[in-house]
Amino acid sequence: MQRAIDPVDEILPAPRLITLGLQHVLVMYAGAVAVPLIIGRALKLPPEDVAFLISADLFACGLATLVQCIGFPGVGIRLPVMMGVTFASVGPMLAMATQPDIGLLGIYGSVIAAGVFGIVIAPFISRLLPLFPPVVTGTIIMIIGISLMRVGINWAGGGLPTLTRVVDGVPGAFPNPNYGQLPGLGIALFVLLVILALIKWGKGFLSNIAVLLGIVAGAALASAIGVMHFEKVLSAPWVGLVLPFHFGMPQFHLVPIATMCIVMIVVMIESLGMFLALGEMTGRHIDRKALSRGLRADGVGTLLGGIFNTFPYTSFSQNVGLVGVTGVRSRWVTAAGGVILLMLGLLPKMSALVEAVPLVVLGGAGLVMFGMVAATGARILTAVDFKGNRYNLFIVALSVGFGMIPLVAPNFFKALPHALHPLLESGILLAAIVSVALNAFFNGVGSAEKAEHDAADVAATAEHV
Repeated sequence: MQRAIDPVDEILPAPRLITLGLQHVLVMYAGAVAVPLIIGRALKLPPEDVAFLISADLFACGLATLVQCIGFPGVGIRLPVMMGVTFASVGPMLAMATQPDIGLLGIYGSVIAAGVFGIVIAPFISRLLPLFPPVVTGTIIMIIGISLMRVGINWAGGGLPTLTRVVDGVPGAFPNPNYGQLPGLGIALFVLLVILALIKWGKGFLSNIAVLLGIVAGAALASAIGVMHFEKVLSAPWVGLVLPFHFGMPQFHLVPIATMCIVMIVVMIESLGMFLALGEMTGRHIDRKALSRGLRADGVGTLLGGIFNTFPYTSFSQNVGLVGVTGVRSRWVTAAGGVILLMLGLLPKMSALVEAVPLVVLGGAGLVMFGMVAATGARILTAVDFKGNRYNLFIVALSVGFGMIPLVAPNFFKALPHALHPLLESGILLAAIVSVALNAFFNGVGSAEKAEHDAADVAATAEHV
């Protein structure tokens, strides 16, 4: 009897593979290019250098995604993961950008060092698995979805309510005049309705690419009413090479390196939550060895980022929700997305075309996808014993409360030391710390074997949902 192929390892026909991969790229594109735009402008780089940063970022995104999805000995979790630049690094890098003795080359030095640091500590971070029983993982995954909803809502509104601009070397916030305008909200709603209609009435592959078709329909509508513009597409060159150390050899400074290593720890703990979420969605048992490979790939991706003129990389949570929406679990789909990102990095004109898609179009899709992540966390919590163990109620209640602080009160921790801000500005990390601490306090810490058994049980439950 022929052995059934695991859905995670299934290689789909090329047309479906490319289409589904493109869908993943469109979902994560806005987040991928945001960081090089912010850092490039903070450093007052000329437009052609900022454009190169974006191309380099897309190229390195593709490389890091392939490392994570395809996997190599000891590296890569081999799940449907898309890699992108982490926003946790933006604050520290902006501070480095304002110091003349550090600048861009000092940033790259700190990124390379953080990548090596991540590769070394990956096995130690993976040993935290016993601290993550279902009551903790369900809570964290739910907070990941809730946190992402803010991103989706702001996309639907037309970006952030306030925009960051650098004036005289100092970043400042200014109101976004396009935020919440009726045309943009109408486009986001149109995209949402198209996706819902395709999910309900579409069959087979048509339903799987509902998000992509919704984005294409939204882009067509945006173009028809004059919201989508193509000037950058026409002016962009067809081909551009991304070579290592384009801006010069990196420089290594102790304090920036230490800061970026702290950011790396934060990023890896968040990635641990993402991997567990994908394990639930794909029905794949995530043990300590798998976590080590996935976290090590985060370090390798960050190291590649520093070499190829870009920044620290992490598993993009935006794309976790897309796996839940489509039900397509194949890691080769995101590997195809990685190849597309490589091509976009080398073909600036194609990159400019994707970049031209307005955020409001992505907003309609984001509301569906990010809500699915939160729903996955809620589904895991349904398997938790709340009736026989009332402590679990307090664990979830307080963890969700702490996780909401950065969302509803961004200035809540402003009086605390600035060095702690990378830890306190992530609702996901706060929820993780509080849920782990409360679970250890109320329920104790189980063995690694029990943690892996719990993860396998939850994954088996997800397999049959």
